[in-house]
Amino acid sequence: MTATSDHIIKPEEAITLHGIFLERIRHTPENIAYKYFDTRKNDWVTLTWMQVRDQVARWQAALLKENLAAGERVAIMLRNCPSWVIFEQAAMSLGLVVVPLYTVDRPDNIAYIVKDAGVKVLLLENEEQWQSLSGVTGQMDCVQRFVSIEKVSGNTDPRLKCADEWLPVKAAMQAERERKRDELATIIYTSGTTGKPKGVMLSHHNIVYNAYASYLVFPVSQVDCSLSFLPLSHTFERTAGYWLMIGGAQTAYARSIPLLADDLKLIRPTVLIAVPRIFERIYNAIHAKLEEGSPLKKKLFLLTIEVGWDRFEYQQGRGSWTPKMLLWPLVNKLVASKVMDRLGGRIRFSVSGGAALPPKVSRLFIALGLPLVQGYGLTETSPVVSANPIDKNFPSSVGLPFEGISVRIGPQNALMVKSPSNMLGYWHNPEATSAMIDSEGWLNTGDTARISETGHIYITGRLKEIIVLSNGEKVPPADMEAAITRDPLFDQIMVHGEGHPYLVAVAVVNPDIWKQLAVKAGVDAGKPESLGDKRVEDLVIQRISAQMKEFPGYAQIHRALLLSDPWTIENGLLTPTLKVKRAKVVEKFFNEIKSLYEGH
Repeated sequence: MTATSDHIIKPEEAITLHGIFLERIRHTPENIAYKYFDTRKNDWVTLTWMQVRDQVARWQAALLKENLAAGERVAIMLRNCPSWVIFEQAAMSLGLVVVPLYTVDRPDNIAYIVKDAGVKVLLLENEEQWQSLSGVTGQMDCVQRFVSIEKVSGNTDPRLKCADEWLPVKAAMQAERERKRDELATIIYTSGTTGKPKGVMLSHHNIVYNAYASYLVFPVSQVDCSLSFLPLSHTFERTAGYWLMIGGAQTAYARSIPLLADDLKLIRPTVLIAVPRIFERIYNAIHAKLEEGSPLKKKLFLLTIEVGWDRFEYQQGRGSWTPKMLLWPLVNKLVASKVMDRLGGRIRFSVSGGAALPPKVSRLFIALGLPLVQGYGLTETSPVVSANPIDKNFPSSVGLPFEGISVRIGPQNALMVKSPSNMLGYWHNPEATSAMIDSEGWLNTGDTARISETGHIYITGRLKEIIVLSNGEKVPPADMEAAITRDPLFDQIMVHGEGHPYLVAVAVVNPDIWKQLAVKAGVDAGKPESLGDKRVEDLVIQRISAQMKEFPGYAQIHRALLLSDPWTIENGLLTPTLKVKRAKVVEKFFNEIKSLYEGH
């Protein structure tokens, strides 16, 4: 087998997702494919593409023993690791359809997905996961085999086997099936904020096309390395994996989110794929530290942001050169480079997607020298529709449509997309499919947008997320929430007011900034009742109002409910993709919210 360095795998060469994998092995078999932390060895371990292929052969052989027919479904419930990719490649090599599951999802939701998809084999990680599913395994009677990476003690379900006993010690790859580009590759269940999740059907070509279109805008090569920490069950991360494979780049799997800061400095990635929440956490940590620092340090930091932003605008051809830019080498050394070193110091570019990136956050990182761009997409489009090229970066936009992807503004200013990456439809739900994709193939994203003269797309809101006040006035909560969270006091926010005379805010406060606010209000931050103190609420409303000046009078916040405990996936207030479940928040804090309207 002859290695061909820097070979780019094109869609017509790969045809399928398994085809990308096979072509990568053919061209660079000895290159490092993956790096991960082995807890048994207590060390980082690497795998070459050829070594990954040898493991795929073992999983392929084990799946063959289950006598599954092409088109049947298998599910993966693992944290990011090489086994995730290995199982997926083994399944796809046999024509099986992969159903990714979030490890943090609720057991009843997992049972629903498994049953709805008719999953035959479910791969999980350990005893903790098995125990969490123990109450719903009876609902998953379609599953003929559960496979656990780690051993599970005290098991009585004959369907469960440990991977070590299920897998052969060694196996040879089976003869390759015919590559069929339009064959169903995966069913990805969207984590809706209301109702049951829907299964999005994506073909091999849907994802292959999207991954290659991503490569054309953001080329990578074998010298690049990406640190993977978004769940592979998220379409953004999964398609990104194939984008990296197309260019031959290496993927390192982060140990965990708590250890992410350490892993960034250790792995020193050149490419970073993230959601806004990651950047927001760093942003809030920086500002909390600034609040505690001296006025001189704060002034120097603000000067760095000002110089860095002007420099960025000049490099983009939108701003003029100013003498102040001569300060960049100095402020870069004193401030910016230290922040970039915390991210590893080698990042060529970073892409944020999955949700809107607050302008205050993108401005800070871009000004500090991080080539940060925002993209846009949804599971139903495999997922990327658009992104800002590095040299045509309008940070408040979601960029330009990828090659071959058409966009237009439809009824109610909805963003419509026609793309080779548009889904095949929803699994067993033709009504939902026809409601989203019209007879001409245009997919209604559900987002409202405008398209600028440069062709850049600006998301302006959600069609369904409109609050109608009792006086008939309509307000977009997402826009208001984005504005309010410019203040680092608020870690999470939800604007409420449907059918009421005025708007209220339900907010989770940042613990560090809250302590500072409590001192100003003259209350004890350690006492839970302090969050409801009238003096605190008055200060909070002032801070919210300061961020809401661009909104009309009827769209102002009149009352606020402050909380200390974060909304999480585990407590049922966030979806697995970290979107707020508005109805669940209202349900949980119904009485507290009701009290904010007493007398009205």
